[in-house]
Amino acid sequence: MPVPDIFREGMQKGWRVFDGNQRLPELPAPDVIIIGSGAGGATAAEILSAAGLQVYILEEGSLKTSSDFHNDELKAYAELYQEGALRTSADGGIAILQGRTVGGTTTVNWTSSFRTPNSTLAQWQSKWGIDYATEAEMTPWFERMEQRLNVSRWQMAPNANNDVIRKGCEALNWDWDIIPRNVKGCWNLGYCGTGCPVNAKQSMLVTSLPAALENGAVLIHSLRAVKLDHHQGKVLGVQCQGMNGTLTEADGRRFTLTAPNLFLAGGAINNPGLLLRSKAPDPHQQLGKRTFLHPVCMTLATFPRAIDGFYGAPQSVYSDHFNEVAPTSERMGFKLEVPPMQPSIVAALMGGFGEQHFQRIQDLAKSNLMLALMRDGFFEDDLGGQVKLRKNGDAVVDYPLRDRLWATVAEAYVKMAEIQFAAGATEVTPLHIHGTATRSLSEFKAQLAHLAYEPVSVRLSSAHVMGGCPMGADATMSVVNPQGQHHQLQNLYVMDGSLFPTSVGANPQLSIYALVARLATNFLA
Repeated sequence: MPVPDIFREGMQKGWRVFDGNQRLPELPAPDVIIIGSGAGGATAAEILSAAGLQVYILEEGSLKTSSDFHNDELKAYAELYQEGALRTSADGGIAILQGRTVGGTTTVNWTSSFRTPNSTLAQWQSKWGIDYATEAEMTPWFERMEQRLNVSRWQMAPNANNDVIRKGCEALNWDWDIIPRNVKGCWNLGYCGTGCPVNAKQSMLVTSLPAALENGAVLIHSLRAVKLDHHQGKVLGVQCQGMNGTLTEADGRRFTLTAPNLFLAGGAINNPGLLLRSKAPDPHQQLGKRTFLHPVCMTLATFPRAIDGFYGAPQSVYSDHFNEVAPTSERMGFKLEVPPMQPSIVAALMGGFGEQHFQRIQDLAKSNLMLALMRDGFFEDDLGGQVKLRKNGDAVVDYPLRDRLWATVAEAYVKMAEIQFAAGATEVTPLHIHGTATRSLSEFKAQLAHLAYEPVSVRLSSAHVMGGCPMGADATMSVVNPQGQHHQLQNLYVMDGSLFPTSVGANPQLSIYALVARLATNFLA
């Protein structure tokens, strides 16, 4: 029985959805324009439209729905991700996966849904003056969004790829747990990163955006926000241009949209980029700074049995055994998870050349990748990266790779190898340009002493981009106040993960949902 396409059915009954290259019909003037349709933008759109405000949602990516999702990696990466899934940091040292489609990254993420750790909230409150950043204040908002998006601990057995963490941690007596996921009626296909063909993932594409459109919101996709017009402390409008058919360039029709209030929800590289192109007021030179990535390093293990990590929920088991560290530590904390093992993404991640790479792919069905998600931004000297503009006006993040990060990579390599060997791996390889397979932990550790810890040599990636418009009570240290309002532009609000003054220390989507739900509700008040 075919699965109904929620979005196409809605459009047939009159949802106001337009391509950015179309000439718009006569429409009610917006009360709020929201740039970005992902976790922050869609959550705000649902809340504001439910209160009777006329909302316009602008999305640079194209509209793809469940009917377009066929578990096709190459097609999905080209159509649904920023820069065709080839986005990197300025020096190429970190590969960055970010969604660019209706629903944003929520359409293509792996569904892991963690509350903001209490230690993160505590730092936001004590250092950044965010008075509501407490467990007591935020719990109702987490609960509200968990109920809205059907977030709960994964009930099925983990696939063998995730179970490596459980087995290894149990053998070592280390902590591990089950990951909460935002799914309903999940088919356990494993291809969450290419868009859910059965609408089980409770992404913005099938939840908050349909709700907002039912409430009369207007969605315009394939449309780039090029520049904000502003004068004397107010945003006057947003200059827009339609994207071409391959989403590689904004070369279509130009026009300007105006509204009394404007929300930025385009992500933690694009939001600062738009403000930089617009020459937004930045008297304290904070714009684009404190951009955090949760840099990820990985180890590759081979087992004597089938793992088949390309099937089943991509992420269902994790370990926070090393995620909390002392303020005086010489390394960051890190969370341990696994990525899905579809051939294309794994081929890009696992490294190697020629015969070596060929053999790694031949062993794919017996392989496990483990990742350490580093918790950046929690030390005085850990400033993260900075968003800048390329010569063509596109945004890029310059993310220096400092000594503390390399110390964390070295330790995480060892801990991941310990887990993999304890779970029964026959070989473990650090994902480094010169990394080789080793058959024992001692051999693995000996290898690390001879590897250079430097950009590109260590294979680093990120799927979590945060900050760049950090919030704080002190305008000299931040871009927006704790309510998301720009310090200098009174009718401009930031409503997504670019608000975070540090990283989260966990997969950030639930943190964005809860924070924006609170901020959007307070905006109405």
